[in-house]
Amino acid sequence: MRRKLAAGNWKMNGTKASLAEVAALIAAHPSPKSEVLLCPPATLVAAMATAAAGKIAVGGQDCHMKASGAHTGDIAAEMLADCGASHVILGHSERRADHGESSDMVCAKAAAARAAGLVAVICVGETEAQRDAGETLALVGAQLAGSVPDGATAANTVIAYEPVWAIGTGRTPTLEQIAEVHDFLRAELVARFGTEGEGMRLLYGGSVKPSNATEIFATSNVDGALVGGASLKAADFGAILSALDAA
Repeated sequence: MRRKLAAGNWKMNGTKASLAEVAALIAAHPSPKSEVLLCPPATLVAAMATAAAGKIAVGGQDCHMKASGAHTGDIAAEMLADCGASHVILGHSERRADHGESSDMVCAKAAAARAAGLVAVICVGETEAQRDAGETLALVGAQLAGSVPDGATAANTVIAYEPVWAIGTGRTPTLEQIAEVHDFLRAELVARFGTEGEGMRLLYGGSVKPSNATEIFATSNVDGALVGGASLKAADFGAILSALDAA
């Protein structure tokens, strides 16, 4: 059985004062059935790991493919682990678009994350134009194939499907559209990785909120969510976590 995962991506939001939300989340959900992960900005990883006190997992939002070197402004996977992180988000559409990250780069970063003992949360997803052109499965299939390194396992790899056109827009794909992509991704993972592919968790991301979480979590091959804005507030993220626990 794949353990459900509620993951929060704080993106470029949050200061030390925001850690009060972590304490509130833990107080309201001291023993969730699902695994809980929060990925704050790099400036908060160490402080959040301390505040989480092992009750929730903490991750980074990106890492460099190299272990060290002349890469001003970048962070190595080992540095995240040294701060108390256990996970790292890689290949998010905002990184692919804003920083020109290719699937080959994401794959190299995932390998670096594995070497540092981090779980890679690898993101795939299509734009609105690609969806309208009927290219969704071909696009996410290519991203999946190119971004996940050989030898990936269920223990060190999570896949997040985030349709770009649904991130932060309030728009959500239909349940049938979500199921189609998640079922496709599962089949691709099993074809490549066998039983490990069956065990890899598939998260849905893109305007997940308390009002739609229950129906999304009842959808085929959805093992949890990668949540953006709603993860910034304990009340909102906690409601999504409750829905996942009940799924």
